[in-house]
Amino acid sequence: MFMKCQLLLIAFVIFAAVNGHAQTLEELKSMKAEKEAAVSTLKGEIADIDAQIDALPGWETGTFGTLGFNLSSFNNWVKGANPNAVSSSIRGTINGYANYDNPQLFWRNSGGLNLGWQKLDTDLEDNVDAAFEQVADILKIQSLFGYKFNSKLAGSALLDYNTSILSNFNNPGILDLGVGFTWTPVKDLVVVVHPLNYHIVLGDDPTYGSALGTKIVVDYTKEIVPGLTWKSNLAAFAPYKKTDPSLGEWTWTNGLGFNIWKGIGVGLEFGLRKAEVESPDGQNYWVVGLSYSL
Repeated sequence: MFMKCQLLLIAFVIFAAVNGHAQTLEELKSMKAEKEAAVSTLKGEIADIDAQIDALPGWETGTFGTLGFNLSSFNNWVKGANPNAVSSSIRGTINGYANYDNPQLFWRNSGGLNLGWQKLDTDLEDNVDAAFEQVADILKIQSLFGYKFNSKLAGSALLDYNTSILSNFNNPGILDLGVGFTWTPVKDLVVVVHPLNYHIVLGDDPTYGSALGTKIVVDYTKEIVPGLTWKSNLAAFAPYKKTDPSLGEWTWTNGLGFNIWKGIGVGLEFGLRKAEVESPDGQNYWVVGLSYSL
């Protein structure tokens, strides 16, 4: 009889413990759900506050870029074209912007620098270190001022400048000055159409010149998912008068940045360009590496 009582007591204790644990687990799950709901509500409120801050007039600034590098060494690798070789390359882009906006007008300014060097040494026995050669050199500055007719359409004036900075400065350099209209159908998209634009090609080549035409700029920046941002820019000029070489040109650049930790992440940038005054063939570049944003 005593043994039966002990067994019943043990069974009761186990049942009470299991039941108590189940109740505690359910309580914890309920508490977790309440906290998650509260966090979701707070995130929504924070997003609303951010939207109100973005809508306020004033300056907005930022900096972002990509750094790519490569190091390699081959020693007596007989299957290679150069069995003994050392190579290294570094390529970097940096972009910045400063934008002002209020209910009557806006002023959007941006600048970008793209630089790159490469070194290849295929004779390691001559005790002479190969020199770095420059493989990229791009400077671009853009300034757009506009007076708003309404929330989406404005009259605008644009300065657009494109050249090299370390080599062949202004040879060629391309400067656009024009007026027209700017359309902003959504916050992330800016479309510039300037039918009255003066296009000036600077440099020593006598075939360089200037022309009147239409300038079009389309700029789009979007955070696709949290931490992943895409920026795309298309700029084109179409002259009203034919020349040889043609002064018409277009440039399309795209950048993807994935933020991993405190503005540091992985970035990809590539660009396509067609300008006969620089080259009869199309031009392109791409950079993959570490990215940063401030």
